[in-house]
Amino acid sequence: MAWYTVETTYIDDRARLADSRPRHREYLRALVEQGKVGAAGPWADDSAGFAIYQVADRAELDRLLAEDPYTVDGVAAARTVNEWQLVLGSVGAAQL
Repeated sequence: MAWYTVETTYIDDRARLADSRPRHREYLRALVEQGKVGAAGPWADDSAGFAIYQVADRAELDRLLAEDPYTVDGVAAARTVNEWQLVLGSVGAAQL
């Protein structure tokens, strides 16, 4: 299993973001339950969001991101993905 961090920058259209957000959060909630997302949430200024994924490989991550409502709805303006080596601590899931 590999760990990835994903920062998703949102488009400027706040109405589209607000419309898509419930479906996006439900999608992430299911991934939390499956153990594929350890933590997720928007930045305090709501300009972007951040998530930590634990998946088999980059191909699985890319598939999950392609199926994310933010991608499907065109809300994700850009994504920054980094493979992450978790060395200390743990990643727990809070309720979304």
